[in-house]
Amino acid sequence: MTSTDQNPATGPAHAARIRTFHPRRGRMSDRQRDALTRLWPAYGLEIADLDGAFDPAALFGRRAPLVLEIGSGMGDATATMAATDPDRDYLAVEVHTPGIANLLELTERAGLGNVQVARGDALDLVRALPEASVDAVHVFFPDPWPKARHHKRRLIQPSHVALLRSRLVPGGTLHCATDWAEYAEAMRETLTGDPGLVDGHDGFAPRPAHRPVTKFERRALTAGRPIFDLVHHRAAG
Repeated sequence: MTSTDQNPATGPAHAARIRTFHPRRGRMSDRQRDALTRLWPAYGLEIADLDGAFDPAALFGRRAPLVLEIGSGMGDATATMAATDPDRDYLAVEVHTPGIANLLELTERAGLGNVQVARGDALDLVRALPEASVDAVHVFFPDPWPKARHHKRRLIQPSHVALLRSRLVPGGTLHCATDWAEYAEAMRETLTGDPGLVDGHDGFAPRPAHRPVTKFERRALTAGRPIFDLVHHRAAG
């Protein structure tokens, strides 16, 4: 989904970043290929093409509370939430091409005017966003990178969380979910340790009704893996 922040104090700006996602293309159906060709010009944003600050209002054609979906997968959850939440705009970030195409098709089918899809490194997009410009950030089922030597690739780690929090409006929500127990504990420790975030549930949160159950989540539950939600808010002060 993203790559790590580059600290200018520890290396040059052009130094290679550590990716927190697997770049994947995947095979597309004819239907998905058609959706991508037709709909990308209207609903798509290439993150690599961003040059400097980015104003989401210019993308959506209005100024409304913004929800940033990092790693939207096949797009089912994003489309469902956007359909029931028309007063907020949903910017979904994904690198899996079939998932992007599927969300584009769902957006067209439902006639959603509050969804846009960004392709590329989510953290590069976050860096381009103004501070205190995002109403909510959703990180649902990010890659757990289970091997210890790969933990540096995880999205939810202190430097990334600080960046995400800086883009939230005061009181804005950072909502994470995972089916990987060890990663869930690491997430909890990281989010709790951020001085600018407030834990609204004193640990893991009850499953929020607004987060749709996806095929991925159903497979996890069938396999006996519990789901962990964490909901934190940017402190008002």
